[in-house]
Amino acid sequence: MIGKHIDILDKTTCYHGFFRIDRYRLRHRLFNGEWGPAITRELFERGHAAAVLPYDPVRDQVILIEQFRIGALSAPGGPWLTEIIAGIIEANEAPEEVVKRESIEEANCIITDLVPLYDYLVSPGGMTERIALFCGRVDATHAGGIHGAIDEGEDIKVHVVSRETALSYLKTGRINSASAIIALQWLALNREQLLRQWMMS
Repeated sequence: MIGKHIDILDKTTCYHGFFRIDRYRLRHRLFNGEWGPAITRELFERGHAAAVLPYDPVRDQVILIEQFRIGALSAPGGPWLTEIIAGIIEANEAPEEVVKRESIEEANCIITDLVPLYDYLVSPGGMTERIALFCGRVDATHAGGIHGAIDEGEDIKVHVVSRETALSYLKTGRINSASAIIALQWLALNREQLLRQWMMS
């Protein structure tokens, strides 16, 4: 694609810490086939992630987590967000491995089955990040408490709620994290098919 439809004129790394910001000067083909003018864009590089909605089909419950998020510091509801389990995909790590590991670290729950939902771009106007999204089967009987990796500054509260309660959080705006919204809407539309699939496995 690059070379035939995209011509990168210059690339500069503006910042490189826990995350990285690159500035590109480029041009690309227009829909009419001609080359467009040179444009400048900053690109936020933070790696890719995987996320899972843990669902207990026996109790019809989901496991949600609550934690502080700097990106929501000025959000109307404050920076403590109700989310689903997620983590950064490390080098040579499969998304499935990430959500199984993070489920134990963040909520002390074990995923026994995984259903892939979507692989989506978070904010392609300025970020490269993609999220591999799953629904995972769990036993929520003993889920709860405070978890997270202390050395990473994590302080994660686990909430076990009914599916109906979780969906009501969507309607009231309590859940405003994209991956949680997408996963819960998927569950609302596909629960019966999911139950049939898990009954056969």
